[in-house]
Amino acid sequence: MDRSQNESRDVTNTRFHTGMETRRAVLGNAHVDRAEAVRTDFDTPFQTLITEGAWGTVWADDTITRRERSVLTLALLAATGNFDEIPMHIRATKNTGASKDDVMQAFLHVAIYAGVPKANHAIKLAKETYAAMEEDIA
Repeated sequence: MDRSQNESRDVTNTRFHTGMETRRAVLGNAHVDRAEAVRTDFDTPFQTLITEGAWGTVWADDTITRRERSVLTLALLAATGNFDEIPMHIRATKNTGASKDDVMQAFLHVAIYAGVPKANHAIKLAKETYAAMEEDIA
């Protein structure tokens, strides 16, 4: 193996490690542990990709705060109709510092710029998730 391959592997390993730390900080250990417990040889390449790319690069960057990134992510998920991820990212707001008001403002933007039905569905999911989170506390 030549020097550039070693350097590339080092960067990849660092990005994966950083990604796993960031993923745990945002989503929580319990969520990541559950996801890791069901990981298979088949989906390992995908899990590696998102851990390095999403969590080790994008979420790990400090140009904007995790609160801002959280709100941005929720707006993008709603605007693109990727509703399955919304409850996970609503739960993550307890770790990112995004408030319910922040989330509502994001979904109001979605209503104006991407469509009322998408925002309406995202708000429904957020309400359900917040209610479940409150039950977990009680």
